[in-house]
Amino acid sequence: MDKNLADLRKDYTLQDLNETDVAPDPFIQFQKWFDEALTAQLLEPNAMTVATATTDGKPSARMVLLKDFDERGFVFFTNYNSHKGQELAENPQAALVFWWAELERQVRICGRVEKVSENDSDRYFQSRPFNSRLGAWASNQSEVIESRIILEQRLQELKAKYKNQDIPRPPHWGGLRVIPTEIEFWQGRSSRLHDRILYTRLDDGDWKIQRLSP
Repeated sequence: MDKNLADLRKDYTLQDLNETDVAPDPFIQFQKWFDEALTAQLLEPNAMTVATATTDGKPSARMVLLKDFDERGFVFFTNYNSHKGQELAENPQAALVFWWAELERQVRICGRVEKVSENDSDRYFQSRPFNSRLGAWASNQSEVIESRIILEQRLQELKAKYKNQDIPRPPHWGGLRVIPTEIEFWQGRSSRLHDRILYTRLDDGDWKIQRLSP
């Protein structure tokens, strides 16, 4: 083991997190923490890891951007034919992780996944910059490609095709919503005795709040 790597560590001392202080609703608590991440001007506070698995249990993870959230769940957008899209179609369960290092905070979310409505996907697609909308058509996400030149040529062809026209949303592109069954809020603390508050959704829709050992 690399000694310098093994010695890397940081003592977390900024804040604490108590079960008596958190909101009874995890979405309200997430909104509070997300607003504080925005106020702190963190770089891409909506960046999150999305972890998926095949039906035989092979896991994979990647970074995406959160684009909406409310009491229904957490939404991101993707090509449904991508690796994650195919895995979620076969095994509609996902885990999300937000890591806000400057605030010494992490949020973990687990739940089932569903597609958002076509209207919601259309609305978000039309809000994207022109070139981003073209990119959704130009890229067969996750497929092997011989060179970047192919992508650039395809983009130029699409620019010519849709010059001064509306760009329709590709049928294979849209939103996915993670509907949480568990949300954990983690606040770094000194001596690795971190605060971990877990919300678990009950059958009646209410949330149970528990403290976890670090």
